[in-house]
Amino acid sequence: MNIHEYQAKALFEKYGVPVPRGAAARSQAEFAPALAQLPEGATMVKSQIHAGGRGKGTFTNGFKGGVKFCADKATALAMAGQMLGQTLVTAQTGPAGRRVQSVYFTVASAIKKEYYLAILLDRASSRPVIVASTEGGVEIEKVARETPEKITKVRVDPAFGLADFQVRDLIAALGLTGAEAKNAARLIRNLYTCFWETDAAMVEVNPLITTPAGEVLALDAKVSFDDNALFRHPEITALRDLNEEDPKEIEASRYSLSYIALDGNIACLVNGAGLAMSTMDIIKHFGGTPANFLDVGGGASKDQVVAAFKIILGDPNVKGILVNIFGGIMDCNVIAQGIVEAVREVGLKLPLVVRLEGNNVEAGKATLAASRLTLVSGDTMADAAQKIVRLVA
Repeated sequence: MNIHEYQAKALFEKYGVPVPRGAAARSQAEFAPALAQLPEGATMVKSQIHAGGRGKGTFTNGFKGGVKFCADKATALAMAGQMLGQTLVTAQTGPAGRRVQSVYFTVASAIKKEYYLAILLDRASSRPVIVASTEGGVEIEKVARETPEKITKVRVDPAFGLADFQVRDLIAALGLTGAEAKNAARLIRNLYTCFWETDAAMVEVNPLITTPAGEVLALDAKVSFDDNALFRHPEITALRDLNEEDPKEIEASRYSLSYIALDGNIACLVNGAGLAMSTMDIIKHFGGTPANFLDVGGGASKDQVVAAFKIILGDPNVKGILVNIFGGIMDCNVIAQGIVEAVREVGLKLPLVVRLEGNNVEAGKATLAASRLTLVSGDTMADAAQKIVRLVA
């Protein structure tokens, strides 16, 4: 789950991570009260969407830049009016863009130097890794590609926690000394505590800045959380902005389905994340393009299968459906009953290929045969993938 910058900075403040003073607004009526919380002077106006590259983005009304420097609060007020309610297109949103439904006003900070700092899970070592670079304010992927020597990585033993020598290594790599080094050390420790205690999947500060007064501030903030741990954090779950999510993915979460929309035209309904990934791969292998990742889980009910079909059909790009089930815990007949009910309820007209194997598979195939539905049976995963690719070609 992702949250907005203003929400991330409020979380940072809770953990003692210094950020520029700021206030958010979700309507034009809230602009003046939000700005009243800030001192007079230079002010930043930031569009709040769940995507990067906002500063280089363009609104569909032709207005350029989702992050603007304003010399005073009066200019910031007018600038916010140009952003709120408009659709911002960035490199990460795709051509459809995202509608700006909140803006964030912050005090414009005097910047001495910009750095990059992030904490995320290194799956190779199963440990949190802190990534730091002296090249802040730019794409870290570009730095990694062109000047990898400017990136420092510190892996943290979760049983021991962040050690003092690791903090010193990071400070040295960033080239900080004196008051800046002390302030940065405190920020890094507090940021790691924030990452660990909130079950975050990633905490990114780009840029992290130093000021002429020796301050070290998180000028920007991007935080995402492990969905599987949200049950432990109702206060974080409350920060979820459904306006930023695909309606199909929201509906899937109501039925405990793992669904991610993609750009293809062959929908997949599969049980198990590994099998779902393999199914998408084999569709690509035979020349097709998957329209989604959809894992109904190991013990899906008939109602979940029906819901999955309705979610799939909510995507206008879908031209065919591949059901690929390997029954372990899953009962193939339950899947078959769900398919029959869903197809009859929605009046499915699209090509449907079904491959069932495993637990109670004969009963499942009998249920499908007795239904007299127009569907194609796949003997193997490869056979099923080839058939659906041909049907939608």
